[in-house]
Amino acid sequence: MRADQPDGPASHQVRLRDGTEVVIRPYRPIARKDIDKAYADLSPESRYHRFLAVVPHLTDAMLHHLVDEIDGMHHIALVMVRLPEGGPESIIGIGRIIRYPHVPASADVAVTIRDQWQGRGAATALLEALLQHRPDGVTRIVTLVAADNPAALAMLRRLGDLHATSAGPDTLDVTVDLGGAPGPSSPHRGSPGSDAGECR
Repeated sequence: MRADQPDGPASHQVRLRDGTEVVIRPYRPIARKDIDKAYADLSPESRYHRFLAVVPHLTDAMLHHLVDEIDGMHHIALVMVRLPEGGPESIIGIGRIIRYPHVPASADVAVTIRDQWQGRGAATALLEALLQHRPDGVTRIVTLVAADNPAALAMLRRLGDLHATSAGPDTLDVTVDLGGAPGPSSPHRGSPGSDAGECR
């Protein structure tokens, strides 16, 4: 099942902190050249926070992961858009939650918001929607966060009991207990690919 099929997450409206009305809907396939362009339009800081590495351009392998591996069950993706009157929708950001294949109670999460929309609560709204539609049985988020990204840590902390340890000079290994039955021990980092969350 893909995330855009009828029995997947439903579209719904959200009001951002500045009063802007936006829509969060299931991800529908977007031309790879459009994804590549949207990524290229991000600031270097946003690109770094997305992958926690200097990634000037998305590779074919990354595009395959970001587009073709969405199944609506273990890899769920949502997109936030603005619907201006009389015009095409404008993408604000994309979020995804991906179950670790060998640790089914744990999942990675990633939220990327276009620079001009950051600071308005878009990432928080998208993250909350992702958690509402997380894969069945997921009780824990395990992800990497840049050490210089306190906004991401604050947002993740609001989801549940957060534990962070150093994963290197510039990154933190973050675990968030979402409540419910305890899951198995945290997986080895990187299982779902290069999908560490920006969570801005």
